[in-house]
Amino acid sequence: MGKNKWLSLLLGFVFALAILAGCSSSGGTEQEPTFTYAMSGQYRPFNYFDENNQLTGFDVEIGRALAEKMGMKPVPIATPWEGLISGLKAKKYDAILGSMTITPERQKQVDFSDPYYVSGPQLFVRNDSNIKDIQDIKDNTPVGVLISSVYDQEGRKYTKNIKNYTSDVTALQDLARGRVEAVITDRFVGTIAAREQKLDIRPVGDLLFVENVGIAFRKGDPLREKVNQALEEIKADGTYLAISKKYFGTDISK
Repeated sequence: MGKNKWLSLLLGFVFALAILAGCSSSGGTEQEPTFTYAMSGQYRPFNYFDENNQLTGFDVEIGRALAEKMGMKPVPIATPWEGLISGLKAKKYDAILGSMTITPERQKQVDFSDPYYVSGPQLFVRNDSNIKDIQDIKDNTPVGVLISSVYDQEGRKYTKNIKNYTSDVTALQDLARGRVEAVITDRFVGTIAAREQKLDIRPVGDLLFVENVGIAFRKGDPLREKVNQALEEIKADGTYLAISKKYFGTDISK
């Protein structure tokens, strides 16, 4: 092979490498990091599926705002409530952002962010019920509660006749149908479900206790501090308030 032939091949090889390098630099941008956060998808208005089968709600939008602050892509995930913590430990997602109350028992398994909202459980009964508050619940009164929840634990203080549900809204619907005599659920969840679905139910008595609700992470995960910082930022710039007012008409962070 002649000298000119070798030179031609060498130049062609260099030219091809240059083209590949150019393609890599123009189209090979780093993949955006994701923030995957899980919830039940059964807790309207905090997290639920809309008429287009899209996961939405207060929790979903808060997660989206936090991800934006952290420069990450938000990826909300729906999974059964009772499996949320085990899924987190198995690294199926980065966090649980699904209205999980901070409790000492849960803190043994996961780390929580600063509280991102404050609420509390309320007793709901049918409009024709004689039950006026939690003290009227008897040992055999059938009470509906979300399975594996703090409401389940609270209900068992008053009755042995607990009926577990995978969705608070389903429990409230059963209350209206007469299948249980009362339901313990979040004050906002119960009130909004009653209004939107025109359920013949009402809240009675005071809040049973005050709940601090946090975002759960695997033990020792540094992402917790990043999320806490992002949470401060969305509260400071008005993003949090706008989302809160959209769903509840008020600031539920305090």
